[in-house]
Amino acid sequence: MIDYEIRDCKREDLPSLLSLCESHAMHEQSTFDPRNKIAGLEQAIFSPSPKLYCWIVERHATRVGYCTYTFDFSTWDAQQFLYLDCLFLEPAYRGLGIGQEIIRRLIKEAQANECVNIQWQTPTFNVDAIKFYNRIGATGQQKERFTYTIQSS
Repeated sequence: MIDYEIRDCKREDLPSLLSLCESHAMHEQSTFDPRNKIAGLEQAIFSPSPKLYCWIVERHATRVGYCTYTFDFSTWDAQQFLYLDCLFLEPAYRGLGIGQEIIRRLIKEAQANECVNIQWQTPTFNVDAIKFYNRIGATGQQKERFTYTIQSS
């Protein structure tokens, strides 16, 4: 067992969070443009009515991972659910129980907010994450995710 802390994101974490997001995008074989992201994250996380909630995983004053989530509403369930937007740990910190602790805390957060479930997605090639999610009792659904990019005017 290693010492680590899972805590709420602070404003001073934003540059490290941005770096972790970039590492996460690389891990998921996606592109990442860091421009203007800190201001957007700051507004989403720290506004009086946050749109995004963020936890930082820290070990010895180094940020080694993060988790972000939102609350959304399911038409099919007619109830609120917690959407796990991102869960990322640097490779050296995977398989140490940190992910399980994050999921445990997310479950408590979902229960405290009367959510019907927690939903998330991962690329099909992320085999280690899929094995982890299956191990904790999550069930997967095969769906294809589409993105339509809105062009700035």
